[in-house]
Amino acid sequence: MRHTVLILTLFAALGLSGCNMMEGLGKDIQKAGERIEGHAEKHTD
Repeated sequence: MRHTVLILTLFAALGLSGCNMMEGLGKDIQKAGERIEGHAEKHTD
């Protein structure tokens, strides 16, 4: 029984950290896209 609780706790912790990691990655990609867009706008005018 204790092993089951431990395993479920570990999976929950990994799942939550994975969500945070993906959210952070999404923000990084968005910022990179914004910089590329800004750079492109400077060179098209």
